[in-house]
Amino acid sequence: MNQPVNVADLATAERFAERVGDMLTAGAVATMISVGHRTGLFETLAGQPAADSATIADWAGLSERYVREWLAVMVTGGVVSYDPLTRRYHLPDAHAACLIRGAPFGNLAVYAQHVSILGKVEDRVINCFETGEGTAYDDYPCFHQIMAEDSDQTVTEGIFDFILPLVEGIDQKLETGIDVLDAGCGRGHALVALARRYPNSRFTGYDLCADAIGYAKISARNAGLDNITFAVRDLTGFEEPDGFDFVTSFDAVHDQKDPEGLVRGLRASLKPGGVYVMQDVGGSAKLENNLDFPMAAFLYAVSCAHCTPVSIGQGGAGLGTMWGWETALDMLKRAGFSSVEKHVLPHDPMNVWFVAQA
Repeated sequence: MNQPVNVADLATAERFAERVGDMLTAGAVATMISVGHRTGLFETLAGQPAADSATIADWAGLSERYVREWLAVMVTGGVVSYDPLTRRYHLPDAHAACLIRGAPFGNLAVYAQHVSILGKVEDRVINCFETGEGTAYDDYPCFHQIMAEDSDQTVTEGIFDFILPLVEGIDQKLETGIDVLDAGCGRGHALVALARRYPNSRFTGYDLCADAIGYAKISARNAGLDNITFAVRDLTGFEEPDGFDFVTSFDAVHDQKDPEGLVRGLRASLKPGGVYVMQDVGGSAKLENNLDFPMAAFLYAVSCAHCTPVSIGQGGAGLGTMWGWETALDMLKRAGFSSVEKHVLPHDPMNVWFVAQA
């Protein structure tokens, strides 16, 4: 039964109503940012002089009427500038700096695609609320494509300049030739980059999802690499004793059915003196510590609609995206690593990186 609302502070209520309106507007703009990313419209506009909608549509090879309506969203959303006298549109360089591939501040338009996915899976998620059930990766359209784009920015593009230097002497070992595993490799972009750079080493990538592994195999074959193997594998209960010198997992552990069991299995799979590098979301396990964390509400939303139900769907606990660096650190320590170091990299403030020595 609906209860009457007695608003004693009308000014506060009005300000909050305006804030909700801003949230709704931001969500709509985010969805259209996803459209701009996927159609290449931001790349089309970047670095170009102001132009009318017909010219922009011609540059992009798209329908002018739809481009014009999209531009209206971008103008009213504060993304694109507009001159009403000439009816020309322009993407300022300062805005393109976070909206195009290879942008200096990272391509935030990649993450806008998650907003679109949230809408597409809303009915499925509501069912989870009602039943307590989980979901499967197949419930999420384009998931691996989005995660590959994300990984390209946070992992692949920085793997040689930022990530490998976290592990003393690993470059020389890779040059000589060692056995490497990427657990939860997705489409395998990072592993392909490593295999190309270090032909004397042997690389293995495992992932639960067949579509991601299929894409990874094609990438390795197109690159002409014979030192890399990809395979579909459920990592629940995973253990290959003394199988690898170097193990990585990038944004993969918290989604697992048994994250702690996986970490223990990866520890057991390292040869003596081996190293495990783990990347995951760098938020805290405590909600109150995340009030100022970058894009915290967005990350909790992705957790509610994807990471938590995917884990539950496998029979797991559903730790979620914001399971917390403290939780990850405790798991690594309990797994029996001799030392664990925590890092936050300058090009990736949203994630935390652990270097664990066997």
